[in-house]
This record gives sequence, structure tokens and C-alpha cells, in this order.
Amino acid sequence: MIKFKKLAIFTATFFVSIVLLIGIHYTQKQLDESIKVNHLRFTGQIKNAPPLVAFTTVALGSFRGILADFLWLRAASLQDKGNYFEMVQLADWIQKLQPRFAGAASYLAWNMAYNISVTCSNREDRWRWVNEGVKLLRTSLEYNPEDANLYKELGWIFQHKMGNVLDDAHQLYKNRLALAMMRVIGSNPDWEKLAKAPVGYKAFLKKYPETKDSPFLEALKKSGIETYDKLYEDFKKKSELPQSFLTALNRPLMAADLSDYFRAAWLYDKYKLRASVINEINKDYGDLDWRLPESQAIYWATMGLRMTPSHKDISCERMITQSLFAAFKSGRVVMIDRQNYDTIVCMPNLKVVDAVLRVYDEAYLNNDKQSSFRSAKLNFMKDAIVLLYSYGDFKKSKEYYRKLRKEEPGKYRRGYMAFLIKEWSEDMKDAAVKQATNIIGGLIYSSLNYMVNGDMEKAVEHENLAKYLYKNYQKANADVKERIGLAPYKTLKAGMIQSALKSFPPMMAQILRARIEASKKAQEKKKNISRGAVIPGLSY
Repeated sequence: MIKFKKLAIFTATFFVSIVLLIGIHYTQKQLDESIKVNHLRFTGQIKNAPPLVAFTTVALGSFRGILADFLWLRAASLQDKGNYFEMVQLADWIQKLQPRFAGAASYLAWNMAYNISVTCSNREDRWRWVNEGVKLLRTSLEYNPEDANLYKELGWIFQHKMGNVLDDAHQLYKNRLALAMMRVIGSNPDWEKLAKAPVGYKAFLKKYPETKDSPFLEALKKSGIETYDKLYEDFKKKSELPQSFLTALNRPLMAADLSDYFRAAWLYDKYKLRASVINEINKDYGDLDWRLPESQAIYWATMGLRMTPSHKDISCERMITQSLFAAFKSGRVVMIDRQNYDTIVCMPNLKVVDAVLRVYDEAYLNNDKQSSFRSAKLNFMKDAIVLLYSYGDFKKSKEYYRKLRKEEPGKYRRGYMAFLIKEWSEDMKDAAVKQATNIIGGLIYSSLNYMVNGDMEKAVEHENLAKYLYKNYQKANADVKERIGLAPYKTLKAGMIQSALKSFPPMMAQILRARIEASKKAQEKKKNISRGAVIPGLSY
């Protein structure tokens, strides 16, 4: 009787288990379908993951959550004790144990980029922590490509931490980022060509198949490089194809295509930036300088909008409008400090002015006419009028003044020049470092323009006004000079000269070089005659 009872219980348990397993199977299918339809995420097995991630997610199963909790407690303990260096490894382990837990990556990245970095007095140490936070978010995006919040977090670090001036090390961040990007894309990339490059090794093989008569494979053998991977690594060492391979290939057009492919591949492998998306953004807003943090903030905010099911997110739209506004004000790199990373000279990207206005209008309409977007738009228009005038685009400046008067009828009755003088005075009084640099740089740029056209009186007038505003700004901000002080005046002027020589038509650039050289000789001659005397005029 007892044996029969045990057998009955066993049999009943077995059939109940079978029924439950079948129920779980069908429930799981419904959940998987719901995940696809609603763009949800889960913590199951991850495809195409590195071996260690695949091992931890499969072999450890549910126990990986317990281990991750232990590592979280360890990380908190280390932070309380001020022992931060182990936290990078802990963050890496936590992400490998729970790669689908995007919230963990967001928290750890924020902690490293903000809370930990500011405890370091050394600027290079701060950069390492900020960079580690960025790298953590990029890695997390590989496992959570549809998590819009990750894109926002990454964009915010670029916009706020690197692009702003609130951190004492912000100049170093900007220089480091610009130099790192230049190593991958160069100083003047052709985004149209990079966007057309094959995406991934499989696409590469379609364009350059590994046949017996493949010129690519033949060149690899002749140059002694042998494999694709070795060629790619050699390319990354010097940012160019090895000379031995170029000689063996002896096909300039194919070599140019290969170089574009490797640059685009490197850009994605290292920074998770797709050249095709960058090209689309440039077409939408105008050519941005991708060495600057604001451009990258725009990229990640754009990706955040694309990954949001509704394609609407006020945080991403704010990031795009604010970063595009910043790119207009100082969105072109003119000079980089390759040695000390103390200064980076930028000038406005006037080509994006109409795109900024359009984006503000779109954000205003997309978000139920929120007043904050309209207020920001009006502030942009005021700055645009001043900057366009300062850099010599008087026609566009007056056009934006007319638009501003239509936006706020009856408010601006004192006239165009009176508005400019008033805005100039207010801007320099409370200017941030970027705004002050733009105003002073604009005056220097206009001075060069007048100089080329032979109007030396106006050239001297603009140069002297630039010097006057520079001295007053530096004096007013003497207490916080390290954080918001301007670059040396000579550096600013040299940057504007370099920019003018690049942007002026060839004939004007040639005249500018000749007149600068003549001015230097004249100044040197006068100094030799009268040491210490102040000579009014230009001193280029």
C-alpha cells in the first residue's frame, strides 16, 4: 500500500511537471513575441557576444545575479573608502555578468565620469575616469542597442562634461577628444566616401572576394603582411596603409577605397560611430566638426530618438538643439594644443545657422509648443545676429534681425546698430569663455578681412577693440582664470589667421600672407629704431 502510494505521488508529480513545462514553453513563446513587438529587453542568452560574456550568461545562469550583487556591494565599499582604481575592473565584471542590465552601466558610467573624476586633482586622471565612463556606455550599447536611455546618458557626458566649462579640466577633455578623433578620421574627412565604404568584414569580402587572382590577397602576400587582420592592425598603428602594401598593390584608387574602409571600420570598432549616420546628420544640419564633443552629443541624441519607439523624446531633442546651437557658436576647430592640452581655439560654424533655427521650430511644435524651446530660439537669434555681423556676414545678420523683430513685434525699435552695440556690451559683461572667444575672434577675423581689402583704418579699429575686450574679460575673470580664462591673445589671433588663410579665396589668402609679412617687417623695423615704443596698428 505504501509503495503504491509513493508510485502514485511520483506519477502525478511527473505529469504535473510535464504540464508545467509545456505551459512554460508556450508562455515563453508569447513573451518572446511581445519582446519583439514592444522593443523590450531580456536577460537571456546573448548572440555574437565575446566568449567570457557568453560563458557567464550561460554557465552561471541565475547565479550570476547573486555574484553581481556581491560585486555591487564591493564597489560601494571601495567608493566609500576612496579606493577607486579597482572599480573599473568591477564595472567590467558587473557588465559581463549582467550585460542586459543597462541601468547598471548608466549608474557606473555616471559615477566614474562625474563623482570619481572630480576627486582627482590631476587633469590626466580626470580624463581617464571620464573616458572609462564613456567606454562603459559604448560597450553596453552593444548588448542594449534599443535602450534609448543609454544614448542619452552617453550624449550628456559629451555635451555637459566635455563640451561645457564647468570642469577645470574641460580644455584637456576637448583636446584629447579632438586628437583621438583625428587619429582615426584625419583633420578633413570625406564623409560621403566613408559612408559608402563596406560595413563589416562580410561586406568587405563581397567587394574584395578572396579569389585566387585577388589583387588584395596578392598584395598581402607580396608585402609579407599575409592576413587582413594584420593589415588592419598595421593601419591603426600609423593611421595609414603600410608603404610595403601600397607598393605591392600598385592601385591608387583601390588603395584609397581600402583606406576609407579601414577608417570607417576603425571609427565604429573604437567609438561605435557609423560613418553613414554621421553623413546623414551632416546632410540634415550642415557639415559638423566631429572632433568636438557637441557633434558627438548630437549623434547619440539622434540615435536615442531613432531607438525610441515613438521617435520622440524631449531630452534628446533638447540635447540636439543645445548642442547644435553650441556648434554654431564654436563648432570649427582652428588650433589644438598638442603638448599641454591647455587651450583649443574654435570659431563659429556659420553654415549651420539656418539648421539651428529650423531644429528649434521643429522641437517647439513636436513638444506641444513648450515655451523653453521658444525662449532658447530667441536667445539663439540674438547671438546669431551678433556673430554673423562679427564675422562679416552682414546680409545674414540683418536677415536674422528682421526675423527677430517679427518674432517679437514692437520690442526692437532702436534700430539694427543700436541692437548690436547693446548685445555686444551685455555679452561681454556676462560672457562664458566660448562666447567671449567668439566675439573677440570675430573682431580679429573682420580685421583680417578689412586688411585684405585695403581698409587699414577699419582693420586697426577692429583689432584694437578685440584687444580691449580681451583685456577687460581677463581682468574681470582673474579669480577663475584657470577654468574660464581665455587662451593667450596671440594664440587666438594665430588661430584666426590660420582659419582665414583656409577659408579665404586663394587670391585673398595670398594677399593676407603678403600683408601680414609686410606688417611683421615694419613692426620689427620700428622696434629696432625705438625699443619699447608703442606702435599703434596691427601687429601680425
